[in-house]
Amino acid sequence: MSERDLELKSLAEQEIEKHKETVATDPYRLNYHHMPPVGLMNDPNGLIQWRGVYHLFYQWMPFDTTHGAKFWGHYTSENLVNWKHEKIALAPSDTFDRDGVYSGSAISHEGRLYLFYTGNLDGKNGPEQENQCLAVSEDGVTFEKKGVLIETPEGYTAHFRDPKVWKQGDIWYMVVGAQSEDHQGKAVMFSSHDLHNWEHLGTIAGSKEGRNGELGFMWECPDIFELGGKDILMVCPQGLESDGMNYANTYQSGYFAGEMNEHNLQFNHSEFRELDRGFEFYAPQTTVDEKGRRILFGWMGVPEQYEQEHPTIEKHWVHCMTIPRELTWNGEKITQTPVEELSAMRGPVLLHSSVTIENDQKAIRGIQGRSIELNIEIDQLNEMFAIELFQYASLSYKDRILTLSRPHLEERSKTEFRRVGLGEGLRNIRLFIDRSSLEVFVNDGEEVFTSRIFPQPEEEHILFTSLGSTTFSIEKWDLNGYQYE
Repeated sequence: MSERDLELKSLAEQEIEKHKETVATDPYRLNYHHMPPVGLMNDPNGLIQWRGVYHLFYQWMPFDTTHGAKFWGHYTSENLVNWKHEKIALAPSDTFDRDGVYSGSAISHEGRLYLFYTGNLDGKNGPEQENQCLAVSEDGVTFEKKGVLIETPEGYTAHFRDPKVWKQGDIWYMVVGAQSEDHQGKAVMFSSHDLHNWEHLGTIAGSKEGRNGELGFMWECPDIFELGGKDILMVCPQGLESDGMNYANTYQSGYFAGEMNEHNLQFNHSEFRELDRGFEFYAPQTTVDEKGRRILFGWMGVPEQYEQEHPTIEKHWVHCMTIPRELTWNGEKITQTPVEELSAMRGPVLLHSSVTIENDQKAIRGIQGRSIELNIEIDQLNEMFAIELFQYASLSYKDRILTLSRPHLEERSKTEFRRVGLGEGLRNIRLFIDRSSLEVFVNDGEEVFTSRIFPQPEEEHILFTSLGSTTFSIEKWDLNGYQYE
């Protein structure tokens, strides 16, 4: 470990200590979501279960609440509820990553933990470059950088990042998010027999590739995996124009499903489908754990989408992660459900069965709080049903359209909306509400809304509205939250 590496990590630790009390007093600090100790958090990185322990790394700017020369922070857990905040994993300390240790992934090989990441050079002191790099650990906590593995090949701009690595048979593969020289987003493949020497195979999918038309000027955070007999390419295209209820955020996250052949770079896939319909969701990453589950974490934020308007900025921090979710394939699409381990956070259940509301708005006894889980099963719904959260956000269903609304973060007098059509109607809603976050799982996770919410800190009331008659049952748990060492 170089002197520069030690210096940067020490400065970051000092920054944590400097703002520790201010950060801790923020009423919007979350109870069961990962947050930065100070500064800005973005993409989940290096998600893996290794030697029985889940490792979640994250993009981190400790010195500011804006983007810049990122570090990798590091959380570990044996059960996805009890967590340890480990020492800083990677710092932008070398000539090949001095302007940021950007996003990447992790694999296990010969008993060691390998981190693949993008080393960023921003162009201020030489050519702009994004190279794919490697760091290796014997213990999962201390990492030795091995330097650059892949430089940007011809035909692509300096936007060439976010390597995801996996093994198929005896061959290792890497997919990288890229921008071609004609400014089209691409997913680019490499292969290797030893994890050090990589062959450039070419583009597996992209804007203006195959059946795709214009589909973004840059593709970030690619992830390739098999799910329920389908090959999935998860990716974040930048530059999609809004289209009705689709593509409402500045940048999008979604996936293609189909059949992939890595050897001849053939990927026959369906149309792009969004993963999440909320205001803040980006850069998801997945892994398979020892139970065989495909687990996802996402970043509860969107680049360049009024990030500096979040009120937590005043307390020297911004953004968080989603809760961990299990992915399944239901025959038509990906479904997302909170991992079963989160039920360990629950207090006693409060159950109201067969509640009927008709042309009225009312509170339901005991259904309130700012760190809770709600499960609502719809038995009968005639016209319109809505849930108002803390006089701030609302979730409403009418004419087979589900709408989430909240005040605009920049123009507070305005309301902004995110919507999705439910062709088969509304069956159930599962809400995970934290002090400043909301995750809504609709119809057993067929649709999801992930968003930050910033009501008055003391507000805990939840109201239910029905035009016509709605009958439903509701379960509510107070959630104890993550436990940290």
